[in-house]
Amino acid sequence: MSNSRLVYSTEDSSRCPGCHKPLRKCLCRLVQDKGKPRQVIDPAIRISRESKGRKGKGVTILSGFELGETELKTLAKKLKALCGSGGTVKNGMIEIQGDHRESLKQELEKQFTNVKLAGG
Repeated sequence: MSNSRLVYSTEDSSRCPGCHKPLRKCLCRLVQDKGKPRQVIDPAIRISRESKGRKGKGVTILSGFELGETELKTLAKKLKALCGSGGTVKNGMIEIQGDHRESLKQELEKQFTNVKLAGG
């Protein structure tokens, strides 16, 4: 018999994938139980500017994509060509050199429904 027990887990299976609330407080499940389809909420794609750790040079950071690695790299290539600047894909986020928030927002709104500018 093992005396060990789970103290902390990063697994988030106790939350609803639709509304991200705990399963016991989920309203999506109640709607689904009544025979209606469950509402799927798209996460917001956030566009922000950051210069920390880059010697004062700013980059535009795009986050919140639910895309695979290859689709993310393809999208990054398209957006870098639109802005005429370099960039990279790191940790599921796209970094584009320079401040291109407005032009990127207009382009992403053509493909995604929930695009927001983050930060000041």
